[in-house]
Amino acid sequence: MNDDLLRTVRAHLARTGGRPTPDDVVTALRASGVVLGTLALEEMVREVRAELLGAGPLQHLLDDPDVTDVLVNSPHDVWVDRGRGLERTDLDLGTPGAVRELAVRLAAAGGQRLDDASPTVDARLADGTRLHALLAPLCATGAVISLRTVRARAFTLDDLVTRWMIPPTWEPVLRALVDERASFLVTGATGTGKTTLLATLLSLVDPAERIVTIEEAHELTPHHPHVVALAARHANVEGSGTVTLSDLVRNALRMRPDRIVLGECRGPEVRDVLTALNTGHSGGCATLHANTAADVPARLEALGALAGMTRESLAAQALSALDAVVHLRREVAADGTRRRFVGEIAVVRRGAGDRFVVRPALTWNGVGAPQEHDEWSGLAHRLGFAA
Repeated sequence: MNDDLLRTVRAHLARTGGRPTPDDVVTALRASGVVLGTLALEEMVREVRAELLGAGPLQHLLDDPDVTDVLVNSPHDVWVDRGRGLERTDLDLGTPGAVRELAVRLAAAGGQRLDDASPTVDARLADGTRLHALLAPLCATGAVISLRTVRARAFTLDDLVTRWMIPPTWEPVLRALVDERASFLVTGATGTGKTTLLATLLSLVDPAERIVTIEEAHELTPHHPHVVALAARHANVEGSGTVTLSDLVRNALRMRPDRIVLGECRGPEVRDVLTALNTGHSGGCATLHANTAADVPARLEALGALAGMTRESLAAQALSALDAVVHLRREVAADGTRRRFVGEIAVVRRGAGDRFVVRPALTWNGVGAPQEHDEWSGLAHRLGFAA
């Protein structure tokens, strides 16, 4: 792309104000005196929007529907993940300076600052893409950029059964979690599909109910007519304006919610969510990073400590608030493809001393027949099944 043309278009768009639309870009290009045919103009509009509003030379990778991650290690070392593991691309970003400029611009697009005084950033772009970047000298090779895409689509339970993410016999169990207003956690490691599954389950909520979702950035896209989506806000460059997940949970309680949903429990907001579920707001849910369902108590205890909760008080809150844990697993096949599936539906039970534990009710290894365990009887009774 011609740098002079880009500067001219950028200056024209700056005078118009607001977030430029495709028509604004076309108008700016024509005002610059460039004469292009229809196809060439469309291509130029895509390039200009990618440079000004998107991820520049990385945008075509993010636009690929199969790409989940784009990783820049250096100007000549760019990788993508299309669900088959990491693949190196032949993309050349030029110089370390060009990568740094791209990282700084992406951070600014996410409303964050990235410079020598603040050399790391964790932000969201306008389309929901997650951005993480570091500048030298924190990384010896120069600026490093990590982008994770967000695909806004709500699946049905039938879709997930067809994709073999859920065994067919578990479809009524998951549906009953929603219908019987059970409060539950969706857990799993990074990239296991927690948000996908949660959005699917929220799509089953009675259309007459009001769902309030609380997230770091909007990712949950349930197919439901009454969803109020709240998103946290980071501090601006002056260090003010922060709105935390805890703030949003407390506000959600005043919004006449039928279901309170926390997109990801990752900090002291665990106290507010458990409190909400223990004060009449049944049917709420959240996602939580955990390698196994059995690890959930340790994860919650660590988060509770950030909120000043003792182990005893956290256990009491969790035992009263949570009916089930739905755990997702991810396996990588020999050919590098990834398979994600619901591997366990578990329950929260009292453990020794001031601890609580998560015990399996149903388990599945992804290929054979699902297995029932002793705790299934109690969960089945809670969900209205004859065990």
